[in-house]
Amino acid sequence: MTAPGEQMYELVERLYPLCRSITGDGVRATLDIVGEYIPLEVHEVPTGTQVLDWTVPQEWNIRDAYVADSTGTRVVDFAASSLHVLGYSVPVSATMPLAELRQHLHTLPDQPGLVPYRTSYYQREWGFCLAQDTLDALPDGDYEVRIDSTLEDGHLTYAEHVVPGRVPDEVIVSCHVCHPSLANDNLAGIAVATFLARELAERTPYYTYRFLFAPGTIGAITWLARNRERVENVKHGLVLACAGDSGRVTYKRSRRGEAEIDRVMQHVLTASERPHQVNEFTPYGYDERQFCSPGFDLGVGSLCRTPYAGYPEYHTSADNLDFVSPEAMTDTLAVCREAFDVLDRNRRYVNLSPYGEPQLGRRGLYESLGGRSDAKQAQMAMLWVLSLSDGEHGLLDVAERSGLPFDTVAVAADALAAAGLIKE
Repeated sequence: MTAPGEQMYELVERLYPLCRSITGDGVRATLDIVGEYIPLEVHEVPTGTQVLDWTVPQEWNIRDAYVADSTGTRVVDFAASSLHVLGYSVPVSATMPLAELRQHLHTLPDQPGLVPYRTSYYQREWGFCLAQDTLDALPDGDYEVRIDSTLEDGHLTYAEHVVPGRVPDEVIVSCHVCHPSLANDNLAGIAVATFLARELAERTPYYTYRFLFAPGTIGAITWLARNRERVENVKHGLVLACAGDSGRVTYKRSRRGEAEIDRVMQHVLTASERPHQVNEFTPYGYDERQFCSPGFDLGVGSLCRTPYAGYPEYHTSADNLDFVSPEAMTDTLAVCREAFDVLDRNRRYVNLSPYGEPQLGRRGLYESLGGRSDAKQAQMAMLWVLSLSDGEHGLLDVAERSGLPFDTVAVAADALAAAGLIKE
């Protein structure tokens, strides 16, 4: 059986060549592949649909694009990498001198060997992206320029996968599916989300988990616009991105700053002793800013490894299959698993024997600890749970206040509930 990390990497490999954008067949092809791993409900929203303050744009598709020199040699070729074309370029077929062509060429002078990722979603433009080294080597002369694309009325496509829980309250897990050949941003996040959904489906979680695979910004806005009646069920959420590089795990808090998911992630990362960083919310980044906008104000944070724009490979051709690893994606998946395990078990209890300390020995609770290496810690966990089971404090409160591991606290609560001393 192939390890999950290797399977996630294989998924990234399959998705990497596809040309994705905020609309079009590249998104559909991506969702078709993800749909081989988990069942998806795919939604098509027509061009022109009003979604909050935005409008669903025209659909963009591309078949081929190149710049060819006088010998017919393609010096810039979309077939070699989908990054070579400015996203959403309108069609063009022309011959022009290099001086005129330069106005439509995008490079990274400070990283001359890399191809940048650039788009022009909401302005009718065309262009190519290439390495500065390639541009510097081009001789003056005429070049054939060809972009075989369409920009016309169609649809915006997104997909959902739901893992039913014991309650209808929901946890949203969101990742963006709009970037072309960028392995870390965004394919690693798609892979981690896919395998997290598969893991959750193997058990019955407490919460209902809704996985959202949507184009960045406009996709999340479209989902929110079409699901306003469902938003009140969303209690927690996590946006996944940049999930496969070798950097330390980074969590960005929700706009609230102290939402339950914020506290859970802080606790899990601290307890795990992983190298990590917790950042405060800013209204820039990925789709957490849509879910956290003040009208919705959802408790949604963002999990990544190295944050966006925080590594030199970001939005360049260096964000390739060599930049991500099975080990890093496995660790990101483990963080999600640990966090959702805490979230699912973070219940509030009421002490049914609140007047004085109940006698644990005659209920066999002390005997049940016999032989355990952490017997003293487990006993303290029982006392802490009894002390804070007032209907106001959850098990995460107990773990934070006592300094005990959350799992030890949760096991103690299970034992006390089985003995009839506390109830949810």
